[in-house]
Order: sequence, then C-alpha cells, then structure tokens
Amino acid sequence: MQHFDLIIVGGGLAGASLAVALRDSRLRIALVEAQVPRRSEGWDARIYAVSPANVDFLRRIGVWKHLDPERIARIDAMRVFGDAGGQLEFSAFQSDVPDLGCILESSAMACELWENLKRQANLQLFCPQHPAALEFRTEATILRLGDGQVLSAPLLVGADGRDSWVREAGGVRAVNRHYGEKGVVANFTVARPHRNVAWQWFRDDGVLAWLPLPGNRISIVWSTPDANADALCGLSPAALAERVGAAGGNVLGELELITPAAAFPLRLMRVPEIVSPRLALVGDAGHGIHPLSGHGINLGFRDARELAERLLALQPWEDPGALRFLQGYQRARREEIALMQATTDGLRRLFAQRWSLLRPLRNAGLDLTNRLPMAKSLLVRYALGAI
Repeated sequence: MQHFDLIIVGGGLAGASLAVALRDSRLRIALVEAQVPRRSEGWDARIYAVSPANVDFLRRIGVWKHLDPERIARIDAMRVFGDAGGQLEFSAFQSDVPDLGCILESSAMACELWENLKRQANLQLFCPQHPAALEFRTEATILRLGDGQVLSAPLLVGADGRDSWVREAGGVRAVNRHYGEKGVVANFTVARPHRNVAWQWFRDDGVLAWLPLPGNRISIVWSTPDANADALCGLSPAALAERVGAAGGNVLGELELITPAAAFPLRLMRVPEIVSPRLALVGDAGHGIHPLSGHGINLGFRDARELAERLLALQPWEDPGALRFLQGYQRARREEIALMQATTDGLRRLFAQRWSLLRPLRNAGLDLTNRLPMAKSLLVRYALGAI
C-alpha cells in the first residue's frame, strides 16, 4: 500500500489546478487520471470564458505565464438580446475594470497544467489509471486502482466530472434534471472584426452565444432542444455557417466554419453535500449549471482555489479529512454555487416560457437593468469575482 496525504481522482482543469496550487506544500499528493491531455490540431472547439479572478488564480500558481497569448482573446464588452427587442450591455470600461474575462481553449489550459504536474516534486502521477474500489476507514481513505495498486490518504478529492465515479462510490447524492437540450459548439471565422465583444441571444430555439477568439474568429455555444441540436450538427459546413450567422442577425458578416460542430447534453445537477468524512468534491463532480453564463469552469477553479487555500493553512497536526475541516470548505462554496445555479436555471426557464404576456415583461426587465448603471456594475463585479 502506498501512503499519501491527499489523493485527487481526476486530472481535468479543476483537479489539476488544485494539485498545482499545492505544489509548495508539505503534502504528498497522488493524482489519478485516465489519460494525458492533448493539444487540439487547429482550434479547440471546447473553449472557456475565464473570469479575471481565475486568471489571477492561474497566474499565482504559475500557469498563466506559459500560455500562448496569441491563443487568448479578451472580452471588453457583452451584448445580450431578449426575444422581443430587450437589450442589456456590459462594458469593462463602464464598470471600471480592465476586462470582463478571457477566452481560451480548454486543451491549452489542460496541457499547461499537466506540464506543471509532471515537474511537481510532491506529486506522483498515476496515469493512465482508473479507480476500481473505494473504502473509507476511520483514519484514511483506501483507493484500489484498476491494476491492483492500493493508495491511502486521510483525504480523497473527487474531480472526475459530472458522471463522477468518486461521488457514486462515496455514496454522495446528486439530483439531476435533464433539460432536453444540447449545447452545440463550433468555431468560425467572421468577415467583420468582433472588437472583443461577446454576444448572446435568447431565442425561441434556445440561447445562442458568440465568444471572441483571437483574430477574426469566434466560438459559439448554442443551447437548444435535442432535435434542433442534432439537426444543426447534421448540416453541411456552409449551411451551418449560414444558419448561425442568420441567428445572430449577421452582425459580424459572413461566417466560415473552421472546426466541426459537436454537441453535449445539458442538465442541472445539484449535490446537497459536496463533502463527507475524508471526501470532498470539486468542479463538475460537485455541481452542474446551464452554460448560458459561461461560469462552469470558473466555479471549478474557485472550488480548487478555496480548498487549496484551506489545505495550505492547515497545521501539521490537523487532519485534512476531518468532517469539521471539510464543512468549512463546503460553507465557503455553497452560496456562490447555489446562486449561479438558481440564476442560470431561472433565466433559462424564464425565456423558455412561451406565454404571450411574459415575453414583453422579461424583455422590459433587460431594458430596465440596462438603464441602471450601478446595478450593471454590481452584476459585472460579482461575475468577475471582485466582490
């Protein structure tokens, strides 16, 4: 049996960033992951909007400086359109912040985090490996791997995604509600400069977002009912480009597809307790939200940052797997996770309703918010992690 202070199952963005954030700690860490991340050929269709607070987190753990700036786009403004003329605009300048976030590829972040992990003196990688059995004892967690190796540690962290093996093996309850929708993602070149503006439309057929990429490129996420998502993915490149351009009012001129469309099912997932004795969940293993806010990875990074800070502050004689310690982490994360889930789910439900009387009211709400600078500034600052 191999003994560690911390076992992390899952080397995606949340799990890897937690491990890297603990690089200078006294903790002996094991990280279990099924596969090494690989850089995409061309542009990665899976991109993320990373908030300034999490850019700072990645900078502090030594990752940001190694990312290629030519593959990162800044968001200077965001324009949101309702389904009956309502509009809401956020501006970094008006909110007195440098930017609203940065857009970058998932594979770029994953590969850079992995390079840090490979150099980390207090970490042992178990990759490619799969967890096979989990046992909780009074003083430790025992994890058996697929090849028969046995690991033990006072704390195990599940960072293995929405379909978390750790969560299920640990008996942690998750409440899922499927939206009957998929998120369609693809990248395009555009004829007109996007000027670092992100666009979002609430439409009868879902929520469409255009996010700026470096150069005259954008990445889209179209959250739409399953049948429409499948139809979009079945279109020819030219037909898809025309359809996406028309759905966005052709605001950036003619589009040309540069990465094939892909789709992933959407669901809301609530996990009432993200900790139990000797177990903590981070990232998508502990929560799932609708992608209309672009906050999924930001919640995961903030989970990792919060747990890392608490582990770094532990005294040598304190037990990292004690329920009392882990409940402090849970309390610190509960409010933001619940707020983002309620907000994204509420907006999705509001604009999914087809009641004729509700349409003008919800669009009037966008217009009213747009005329209240202080309210907009507060919303922006909360989203950025500034308050």
